[in-house]
Amino acid sequence: MLIIPVKDGENIDRALKRFKRKFDRTGTMRQLRKRQAFMKPSVERRAQVQKAQYIQHLRDQEEI
Repeated sequence: MLIIPVKDGENIDRALKRFKRKFDRTGTMRQLRKRQAFMKPSVERRAQVQKAQYIQHLRDQEEI
């Protein structure tokens, strides 16, 4: 649970911004989205390999 202490006279926008930053750092939303659908480990690995190949291809194109 996130607790954001709001100081006297502090702008609510500033406190909200601190909350959003703290919430983003915890990774709660990323974790929820990941848990929505199960992905087999073999499929996950294949996706990682494909991403790595794509990135390597882009880097190779930059060198040319």
